[in-house]
Amino acid sequence: MARYTGPRTKISRKFGEQIYGPDKYYEKKSYPPGQHGLNKRRKKASEYGIQLAEKQKAKYTYGILEKQFRNTFHKASKKKGITGEVLLQLIESRLDNVVYRLGISPSRAGARQLVSHRHILVNGKITNIPSMLVRPGDVVAVRERSKSLEAVTESLASRSSGFSWLEWDEEKFAGKFLNYPEREEIPENINEQLIVELYSK
Repeated sequence: MARYTGPRTKISRKFGEQIYGPDKYYEKKSYPPGQHGLNKRRKKASEYGIQLAEKQKAKYTYGILEKQFRNTFHKASKKKGITGEVLLQLIESRLDNVVYRLGISPSRAGARQLVSHRHILVNGKITNIPSMLVRPGDVVAVRERSKSLEAVTESLASRSSGFSWLEWDEEKFAGKFLNYPEREEIPENINEQLIVELYSK
């Protein structure tokens, strides 16, 4: 399964924010990467450059490669509603992202691995496709024999209060996808309109 496996701090420095979560190395060097560091004079980015950077940031944030991201955009453009918002809603409904949002894994990369290694059930059936789109009403659960996994138990122990579009059952190790989130509920700092403008060219 193709995915980005390169240095994460470098990517965070490129976009000027900790897109992979808290990073002590980013805090030491919060300026863009490069040979000349802070002293390098950077040209003002073009309109296309700004749009491309926003798309790249979204891809790295959610751990999606170009082909999948483009296909998701095409799906979003065919649906009713504001294309940019629908795009983020579809990405948020990916199984790996739902597993991450439920707190079963502390990172999207970890969530993707749990799904790929068949530790996750969707509506009672084993699913090993991280890009699967979950629908409202679907139940995402940890497989019975996987409930004792250290990675799962530790992540759930430090789980935050959760999100309004997800419902978590602590006893069953299962969560329900209630509805697609509204744009203001999605915490990611992404300007989806720039992505729409990029793909509309």
